[in-house]
Amino acid sequence: MIDVAEGVRTVIALHLGAVETGMTEDAKLTELGADSIDLYEVVMSLEEKFDISINDRDVQRLVTVGDTIAFIKGKVG
Repeated sequence: MIDVAEGVRTVIALHLGAVETGMTEDAKLTELGADSIDLYEVVMSLEEKFDISINDRDVQRLVTVGDTIAFIKGKVG
């Protein structure tokens, strides 16, 4: 099984060019360089990687790396 935290960080790093190892759970996606298009791409990659669906209302709750990890854990766990 994929480690959720590692998988989320990998996807975020891939799309935002952020350094995965220095990415704290408190880091806001916008602080890491995400605009609305980047966020859309991150969400699509997360859906594919974890075989889940993320609706628009849920996307608005994904503010930090930690929020995103917790959300994905809730969906796959």
